[in-house]
Amino acid sequence: MAPPIAVWSKLEIRAVVRFLFAKGTKCSVIYRKIVENYDEPAMSMTQVYQWCSWFKDGRTSLQDEARSGRPNTANNDWNTARVDELIKVDRRVKLKEISLKLDLPKTNVHEIVHDKLGYRKVPPRWVPKMLSDEHKRQRVEISKILLHRCQQEGDETVDVGPGGDHRARNKLLEHLIIGDETWLLLSTTETKHDSMIWKHSSSPVTKKVQSPAIGNKSDCHRVLGLTRNDPFRYFAKRRECQYLSIL
Repeated sequence: MAPPIAVWSKLEIRAVVRFLFAKGTKCSVIYRKIVENYDEPAMSMTQVYQWCSWFKDGRTSLQDEARSGRPNTANNDWNTARVDELIKVDRRVKLKEISLKLDLPKTNVHEIVHDKLGYRKVPPRWVPKMLSDEHKRQRVEISKILLHRCQQEGDETVDVGPGGDHRARNKLLEHLIIGDETWLLLSTTETKHDSMIWKHSSSPVTKKVQSPAIGNKSDCHRVLGLTRNDPFRYFAKRRECQYLSIL
């Protein structure tokens, strides 16, 4: 007995059904012959009976007939490019908005965005402020000055603990206060969900700049500076800070 046929097509199976039906073979026998001679279930018994019924009614074509409704072409390359263009223009655009603008089913838009384009919608990372190039330059210059002074003044040995242990400490670092001024918002008009954007997994982390303070606020004042003899003092109730020397 010959081995089962492993490679076949739908048109081939339909041609076999038509040939055997034309010879007067019963539908159940046609189905059994297909199962015996093909490696996989090439056609179910229901389909065999359906095609036999069509051939009995005079059908001669083995091709699928045209179906009514919208063709399944929503996920082609052209629509994929259109969706990608909309996302690049507005990273916060919603799937429903894309569906309405391009007249595509939302399920197809979801498949294009997530499966084909590989986008994921994530919230940006909140940062207190976005530093300008001038701010960054100033920080680098001040850091160089402090590093130079730290190397010049060197370390001093101090006593720590009742056992008379000693440790070295840097004179400059003991009196250095580093910080900035920050306004913390207690309310915002934009939610975390509203600020979510589309991005790829390999894209850099997006930062969200702090909005101007509105309504209630809480402020913290800190200054980059040095003290001479007295330690840095902060009076929380009076919100007063004493800086004896400022860079």
